[in-house]
Amino acid sequence: MVRLALALDPATEDRLIADAVEHGHAIVARLVGWRDVLENLDVLAPDVVLVGAGRATLSGELLAGCDDRGIRLIALAAADADRAHAAQLGLHEVLDRSAHWTAIDAFVRGGVPVPSRLGDPEPRAQRAAEVIAVWGPAGAPGRTTIAVNLAAEFAAAGHSVALVDADPYGGAIAPALGLLDEAPGLASACRLAGGDALDRAELERIAQRYSAPRASFDVFTGLVGPSRWPELAHDRVMAAIRAIAARVEYVVIDTGFSLERDEELTSDQFAPRRNAATFAAISAADRVVAVGLADPVGLSRLLRGHGDLLEHVEPERVDVIVNRVRTAALGIDAHAQVRQTLRRFAGIGDATLLPHDGRATDAAILTARTLRDAAPRSPLRAALREYALDRILPVPQPARRRRSAFPAVRRAAAG
Repeated sequence: MVRLALALDPATEDRLIADAVEHGHAIVARLVGWRDVLENLDVLAPDVVLVGAGRATLSGELLAGCDDRGIRLIALAAADADRAHAAQLGLHEVLDRSAHWTAIDAFVRGGVPVPSRLGDPEPRAQRAAEVIAVWGPAGAPGRTTIAVNLAAEFAAAGHSVALVDADPYGGAIAPALGLLDEAPGLASACRLAGGDALDRAELERIAQRYSAPRASFDVFTGLVGPSRWPELAHDRVMAAIRAIAARVEYVVIDTGFSLERDEELTSDQFAPRRNAATFAAISAADRVVAVGLADPVGLSRLLRGHGDLLEHVEPERVDVIVNRVRTAALGIDAHAQVRQTLRRFAGIGDATLLPHDGRATDAAILTARTLRDAAPRSPLRAALREYALDRILPVPQPARRRRSAFPAVRRAAAG
């Protein structure tokens, strides 16, 4: 499903709306004039804005506003003058106003790899998505919190993002973001992948959308209980991750905690693997974020689990994050004590330390939103944003005279 905002002439709107809804899209607004659209972008948070290509509904200001927010802009031209106006602004996703919705839908869903503006990077189909798996030992170290908010920061930087809940012991992403979890999205994707039926249309259907101004992303919800873990077989999870990665720039996976292979201990080589989804996620990941709690018990679990993790993942693919660093649990100079412990017992010298910020996390849970939306000025959100910008997201190119390309947004513009 794509959230659409329209600014078209009445006859064209009336002709297209029924087909758009029939194709599974949501019409969030019918607006008049480009100023009306620009003023409501943050409130409506559309995925795509469909406007007329004339001067009344298309302007450089609207194009820049959509670029800043990572919103796709598509124009319908009634005459050659409209096409010339769009070309002068640098908008290339222009169709004829008489086009049938089937042709428009290919652009709306992003199926046509045509640069929207001059100077665009290579088409999405030619770039490989980066997969980040967030893992942590038992004890609720904050895997879900970090996975959710890393996805939000990637989206805020203008990238297309999918957040996947692959915890076989019971997913927490759906309730954390206020999404429906009756039909787990990842399990559905795995079943379709097992039947070789997981195409783009099916992914669009089963994905849920977390919508926020300038930071929306797709969510594939997890299991509502541990009884359905046999659905997450290793091969099916791998196939689902590959399919999801083919349509976005970043995939963030919230994994389970256990790295045990109990079935092998019982010599039953054909039994379903309880932790197969976790092993599939860390195997598919370009980067594994290992999360631990900053207290004596949490650090002990992290150090033991980190050793187990390195049996399955190369050290250069692992980033260590220590969550909830506070003097109340570690005494004076808690940061130095954490770094010294990690360096002494595991040789970890470049861990990222996150502050304890209970007020911000409580606000996010209470409102079922990300930290960026619930507490944008919180120290925890700032630390996660800094980690995302410095360690994962690409360094922005120097500013050029032309406006930045869509869908990439300069990091400095990320809110």
